[in-house]
Amino acid sequence: MTVRTAPVALPAMRSTADRPFGIYIHVPFCATRCGYCDFNTYTPSELGGANPDGWLTALAVELEQAARHLGTAPEVSTVFVGGGTPSLLGGAGLTAVLDALRGSFSLAPDAEVTTEANPESTSPRLFEQLRAAGYTRVSLGMQSTAPHVLATLDRTHSPGRALAAAREAAAAGFDHVNLDLIYGTPGETDDDLLRSVDAAVAAGVDHLSAYALVVEDGTAMARRVRRGELAMPDDDVLARRYELLDAQLSAASFAWYEVSNWSRPGGECLHNIGYWNGGEWWGAGPGAHGFVDAVRWWNVKHPANYARHLGDGMLPIADYERLDADTMHVEDVMLRVRLRDGLPLGVLTASERRRVDALVGDGLLRRLGDRLVLTDRGRLLADAVVRDLLD
Repeated sequence: MTVRTAPVALPAMRSTADRPFGIYIHVPFCATRCGYCDFNTYTPSELGGANPDGWLTALAVELEQAARHLGTAPEVSTVFVGGGTPSLLGGAGLTAVLDALRGSFSLAPDAEVTTEANPESTSPRLFEQLRAAGYTRVSLGMQSTAPHVLATLDRTHSPGRALAAAREAAAAGFDHVNLDLIYGTPGETDDDLLRSVDAAVAAGVDHLSAYALVVEDGTAMARRVRRGELAMPDDDVLARRYELLDAQLSAASFAWYEVSNWSRPGGECLHNIGYWNGGEWWGAGPGAHGFVDAVRWWNVKHPANYARHLGDGMLPIADYERLDADTMHVEDVMLRVRLRDGLPLGVLTASERRRVDALVGDGLLRRLGDRLVLTDRGRLLADAVVRDLLD
């Protein structure tokens, strides 16, 4: 696909009435860059000291143009403010984000409103401000409680800070608090992971996400691996770590609802479930992706270009694609099979349904009524299951 440097015009689109509609807002600022991160983020030195106020102004303009582009702006059922480090905006900044959204869109009365936060840029006062602004859920980057693991990941918070932040959020009135874990970091042991899981559970949160470390090309960690300074664990080690954390969480009354996510009853992240179940969303902010009416698009990445295009009266679209029926089908299977609720058999083509018996016989899938659900072993091989299933 041709990459355009100037913004392009989105085609006309309308949200689908029977699908949940969400808004994702990308905050592109970080105090420092973690060695494993390849997200669209910028440190103060990379932005030349640019003030986030300019980003907030541009965001409000994008949201206003988004509502206009959609014609009749749909009611928003979920909001997710991610990054980057949204908590660097402070309570006033994150309140302004929601004010900008409410200026152009209507939030459902029971809308789930999430912000990510890094533990080192939070405080009891911040959580109080977020609750007063209307946030209902907070997701904290914990990664690990092992100091040497945090050091390898270039995380700056102390091992106990994420746990303290989770308790502060609960004290401020947040019923839904998530902690993110990363497993498979070079130098991590099984015991390191289990201690981290135990500590997260003891913090009283109702949701945990856990992701195997992926070393992305172009990151500082990839360069260290290439130089032989770090040795990545093999797939067998990652599989064992996944089984260990799943068993530990199950014993603590957490249930998996997506391959990398566990919650107590009622603690599931509705915004992410919307992604996995084919919902639609507007992605606002530099580099954000959106999906409405079979059109997927992505914004220009740099905050200065983003603000400039909006200042010129244009949506900051880098490019877009219209998904055809085959692509929609592949993505539907790929995402829904990862859910505990499983994949409806009716979604599959006749030839794909004929492959189900082999995957059930191999112990990777099981039938639950008219749905297919990954087995414990199938969760470890979810990508392979999708490849074997699809035409």
